[in-house]
Amino acid sequence: MNTTNDRIIIGIDPGTNVMGYGVLRIVGNTPELMTLGVIQLNKFESHYLRLRRIFERVLGLIEQYLPDEMAIEAPFFGKNVQSMLKLGRAQGVAMAAALSRDIPITEYAPLKIKMSITGNGSASKEQVAAMLQRILHIPDENMPPLLDATDGLAAALCHFYQTNRPHLEKSYNSWKDFINKNPDKVSSGKKSDPK
Repeated sequence: MNTTNDRIIIGIDPGTNVMGYGVLRIVGNTPELMTLGVIQLNKFESHYLRLRRIFERVLGLIEQYLPDEMAIEAPFFGKNVQSMLKLGRAQGVAMAAALSRDIPITEYAPLKIKMSITGNGSASKEQVAAMLQRILHIPDENMPPLLDATDGLAAALCHFYQTNRPHLEKSYNSWKDFINKNPDKVSSGKKSDPK
């Protein structure tokens, strides 16, 4: 997995009627929106034709934006087994498109994505979209009407947050160990004599 600062992440919100996507460019430590949108699948009556369309469009996005990584929302467990099966197939086909171009994939639970973006795991799709708009400075006219697009973008931004955490270069066994290794970062506690 590429965790260097300059990279491109594609996020996918799988669906069998509408699939959302968002692409972020990471420059330094700053995420920038490249694109977001949806893949409309309603016009295809056959589930198999929908799967083919997902594969073709995701592959097209990969070839257009050349992402380094894919973040995809994991299906949540619903009561309707047939819907879960179809959603899992849609997710699998999107993943297959990434794998065909050797792009590493990370799955995130919907709760994890919402928590990462809004700080609230039970946030609504509208709240996620509003927070993304603020974080990424997306003008109103560029906000898509379908929230599936912002859900895909949220997966990409969640991945950025999860993989961009600073790593400590030094490990410490105790406070005493930290103080011994970092004397310049610790105040002696003595106040200087103001004269």
